[in-house]
Amino acid sequence: MVRRRVLLFALLSVTLTATALGQTLKVRVERDQLRVTDSQLRFLTGRPLDRLHNGATVTYALQLTIRNEKSGRVSSRLTQRFAFSYDLWEEKFTVTRLDSPARSASNLSIAKAQAWCLDNLAIPVAELPRDRPFWVMVEFESEETQYPDKEASSLTLSSLIDIFSRRSRDDQQVRGYGEAGPLSLNELVKKK
Repeated sequence: MVRRRVLLFALLSVTLTATALGQTLKVRVERDQLRVTDSQLRFLTGRPLDRLHNGATVTYALQLTIRNEKSGRVSSRLTQRFAFSYDLWEEKFTVTRLDSPARSASNLSIAKAQAWCLDNLAIPVAELPRDRPFWVMVEFESEETQYPDKEASSLTLSSLIDIFSRRSRDDQQVRGYGEAGPLSLNELVKKK
């Protein structure tokens, strides 16, 4: 019974956190692009952040989606991949956008590295609905660490222990979202 209450409390906490994150997304029109910011959206956390601090490179996929209704049909979507590395001496991040055109920024704090990624997500205003409200969502997910494949003949007792002692995929990945809406293109253009 206590275990069920703890599980229910944990699920409720995750739901409340996701709801709180969704309410912080700020949407703006800059030139002819729709852009987002979210000072509360934290994706450099957990196991991926630990891997960065241990010298590994971590890749995230970020997706910006425009929908005609909150859970309705997708009218536009952009997905970008970003590779993060961490300078152990400077204690700063370097981020590289892997999709074309490739760009990078270095010597960034954790907040600035996350903000830089969001700033590199933009959907052309021409793809937005002009005559009806729309919803905007940003989703992020760390990509699974790729381990080198071992041939069956090279399996040893130590490699089997390594394989079976790894954390599950869910323990290693970080995912989440932020959303805003309903929004009107006319109101966003007026704010500009």
